[in-house]
Amino acid sequence: MKLNKWTVGLAAVGAISLSSAVQAEESQMNVVNAVTSGTTIGGYVSTSFSYNFNTAVQGVTAANPMGAGQANGFNLDVVNLTIEKPLDESEWAAGYKAEFLFGPDAKYVGTSSLANTAAANGDFSYDTGSDFAIKQAYVNLRAPVGNGLEFKMGVFDTIIGYEAYNFNANPNFTRSLGWAIEPTQHTGLLSSYRINDIVSAVTAPEDMGALAGSTLYGGVVYGRVGTGSITGNATPGATGGNTTSWYAGLTLATGVEGLSVGGAFDYLDYRNTANTSGAASGSTWVGGLYASYQATEKLSFHTRGEYQRLNTGYADLSNDDAPSNNWEATVTAQYDLWQNVISRLEFRWD
Repeated sequence: MKLNKWTVGLAAVGAISLSSAVQAEESQMNVVNAVTSGTTIGGYVSTSFSYNFNTAVQGVTAANPMGAGQANGFNLDVVNLTIEKPLDESEWAAGYKAEFLFGPDAKYVGTSSLANTAAANGDFSYDTGSDFAIKQAYVNLRAPVGNGLEFKMGVFDTIIGYEAYNFNANPNFTRSLGWAIEPTQHTGLLSSYRINDIVSAVTAPEDMGALAGSTLYGGVVYGRVGTGSITGNATPGATGGNTTSWYAGLTLATGVEGLSVGGAFDYLDYRNTANTSGAASGSTWVGGLYASYQATEKLSFHTRGEYQRLNTGYADLSNDDAPSNNWEATVTAQYDLWQNVISRLEFRWD
């Protein structure tokens, strides 16, 4: 039994007996253990060095974590701290999750705790309001309805997309053009019901041979956007108005050991939003292809290619408001030399 310094000090001067101190400590620990049972603490730290071969551009895009001032140098990207108590196996179960972001790239989730000073000055390219953001904070509940009806209430990650905000969850370091037009977080109530083992995504069964384990996922998100962006992340453009996001993603097992391929399609349509030039409506879509190869236990390679079509009216467009196109290709080599450390060397062309 460890005693805190204040308790040991009291015992030394005779203010309380050592036996009573031990009993008090044990009583407190029993209460703490009951409250924190099943709770886990995790997170990560992301640091990087980036260099932009086009010296006239600093790499400021909604999809790229290299924000203003981060190109051509060493960077602290973000610090993630996650405290979670997952649902247990009981029929009536409760848990929670709180996920916090600290550092320059916390602004990319669009949930900064301070005002969006960039948007207030007419610059919608990214939020400069805060180096702190609440990524997720929700209560998780399960009711014994059939296979289990689950609820999340609070702030939680978007339910669509091939990529995620967290650096360690993606095959590449920089994020995709598709991610840039998707919502990042939702605030509200999310309910889910597991009909069977393929409810979350259509999964190819074992009897399909080489295609076994391939998955197909789709989703639609409709609603009014938050202040400061079109979709809730750092997309340049709009506040208010209604948006519809359509998404389809495919991960394909190839039958070749270590090789997997995937594809994603995002379509964003928004109506009657407000940007720097007044109310606007428009749409854009992105198609992307992915490939990953695990060469050895520690070495892997990841590639991504994307095409984006910006249609008339999209808030990203240049002053002539004409439809335009974006291309992006990324090649990443990952080597896991240390345990719990992801090391990547990446080249991206836009």
